[in-house]
Amino acid sequence: MLLIKNGRIMDPATETEGVFDILIDKEKIVRIGLCGSLDEIARESASMMEAGDDYTEIDAGGCIVAPGLVDGHVHFRDPGFTYKEDIETGARAAAKGGFTSVIMMGNTNPHMDNVATIKDVLERGSKTGINVYTCGNVTMNMEGKELVPMEELKEAGAVLFTDDGKPIMDAALMERACVKAAELDRVISLHEEDPSFISENGINAGEVAAELGLKGSPREAEISMVKRDIEIARKTGATIVVQHISAAESVELIRQARREWVKVFAEATPHHFTLTEDAVRKHGTLAKMNPPLRLESDRQAIIEGLRDGTIDMIATDHAPHSKEEKEKSFKEAPSGITGLETSLALGIRELVKPGYLSLMELLSSMSAKPAALYGLEAGAIRVGDNADLIIFNPDEEWVFDKSVSKASNTPFLGEKLPGKIFFTICRGQIVYKAD
Repeated sequence: MLLIKNGRIMDPATETEGVFDILIDKEKIVRIGLCGSLDEIARESASMMEAGDDYTEIDAGGCIVAPGLVDGHVHFRDPGFTYKEDIETGARAAAKGGFTSVIMMGNTNPHMDNVATIKDVLERGSKTGINVYTCGNVTMNMEGKELVPMEELKEAGAVLFTDDGKPIMDAALMERACVKAAELDRVISLHEEDPSFISENGINAGEVAAELGLKGSPREAEISMVKRDIEIARKTGATIVVQHISAAESVELIRQARREWVKVFAEATPHHFTLTEDAVRKHGTLAKMNPPLRLESDRQAIIEGLRDGTIDMIATDHAPHSKEEKEKSFKEAPSGITGLETSLALGIRELVKPGYLSLMELLSSMSAKPAALYGLEAGAIRVGDNADLIIFNPDEEWVFDKSVSKASNTPFLGEKLPGKIFFTICRGQIVYKAD
């Protein structure tokens, strides 16, 4: 049993804000009451506990108690590339960052295109202490030629469909996938980069690329795919998500489509609302990612999209790579950065403190909204719900001096950041506690 006392609850799902106590028994929230009102109930319940059961009190005075964060886009590299990350270490990084629910992507080996692999990762994920979900791929072997058995993968536990890392170039195939996904009430999440536009991936086609002797990835690679898939979603009635949006024009396309009731959603990554292509000058391959960091005008458009609700979710696109891989030349190094441990902090620093979003709005984009879109039992603080919570101080600073992930390919390592997380609690168990 766990009693959290004196914390300021901020729950965007119920629009609750106030100082309350929370009583947790086993996996569930059993009482929420005014400060001090649950002490006697907690003591009586504790006196009746069976031998070996624990009773813990946490004084959350001065802290925010919010729903555990939900990330709809992580790469745990498992199976197949576990020298970069695995389910256990990825979950540990998630817990440190305040995440109690994550959805793994399927560019693994084998891919998430078969029932056996999906069941295997979910079984191992269930032992990590957090809620680990997985996608199913859209096409077999992510080759863009043949649809996976979508109904079977849904029944096996896939909570969305995506070939993240690769766009679905065949428009007719994409349309068939959307029709089936709509029948199954599942979202298709899309990596929108047309490779025919791209000379070198991972860097914006612009000034910084030219300095490095590269042509890079132009914004049209993303814009053209977003435009096409909005029309497919309009035609089929499917729900789609534009992953890691990077270009101002893409944001505007989605804004207009939503006004016309097309079911298109978008996610923004912390690196895309924090950095621009200039970061490549300072950080080299640690700022190489797909889609690339673009211009300040794009960064501002993404922030405005989050502010006005065009962009619903913040997702990390946590993409670990080994030190040796990232130390290769810019052309040879893989794209991607880690993000689970710094996502909340960057949201506070870049969005809340400058006044673009309230803290409640930030938490909504990182918990309630992704949970609702993907149909997860997460993202709220209510009696009877799973006790998935984060306790943090948005004003207290901390130094990101080491990662608990296997990887540390991030430009934010060593930075002083706001928003110190003291506890992450998943299903009533403390899965992270600050040193």
